[in-house]
Amino acid sequence: MSLDDEKRLAAEAAAELVESGMTLGLGTGSTVAHLLPAVARRGLTELRCVATSPATEAQARALGITVEPFDALTRLDLAIDGTDEVTPDGWLIKGGGGAHLREKIVAAAADRFVVIADSTKPVPQFTWPVPLELFAFGLASTLARLGDDVALRPDTPPSPDGGLIADYRGPGLDDPAALAARLESDPGVAAQGLFPPSLVSDLFVARGAEVEHTRFS
Repeated sequence: MSLDDEKRLAAEAAAELVESGMTLGLGTGSTVAHLLPAVARRGLTELRCVATSPATEAQARALGITVEPFDALTRLDLAIDGTDEVTPDGWLIKGGGGAHLREKIVAAAADRFVVIADSTKPVPQFTWPVPLELFAFGLASTLARLGDDVALRPDTPPSPDGGLIADYRGPGLDDPAALAARLESDPGVAAQGLFPPSLVSDLFVARGAEVEHTRFS
């Protein structure tokens, strides 16, 4: 079974959690691309959805899923998103697609944040760089403070909110809590891509034809 098939199975399992009348946050990425048709096929009514990227919003609307601006809702019943890596204790690295600022806002607003993944995403320790979104204002100063471990991602457009996407490739991934605090302490960092276990409610991981479901909270 291919990784794309695993992504589809994990997405379809998570889609079963969505019920009519819910407020739903839609993530970004290749696994979420399988979630959207799975939700659309269920024919649910009165869903109020917000999207974490223009790409997700466009795909959802094309499938008949109503998406509204995230300016009136204060809480979401459910949010579903993928991940770049996940450790056994529930830490995530997200932002390979550069949408981690909006993804983190949506995850924090959700009563239940569900993560969907193929079998390559669980890792004993992080190996990916940590994506960053940097404010455009004072960018040169921010990069100077962050040092040589941070570089702008080449040929990457600004985020929908005007931020610049960069990656941190330095030490500290063995202690994600400390690294997250250090990155967030710089005023030029709008968002960093380490998501703590406290945000995560459920993890669906497809391994071959089976889907493993882990509850974190």
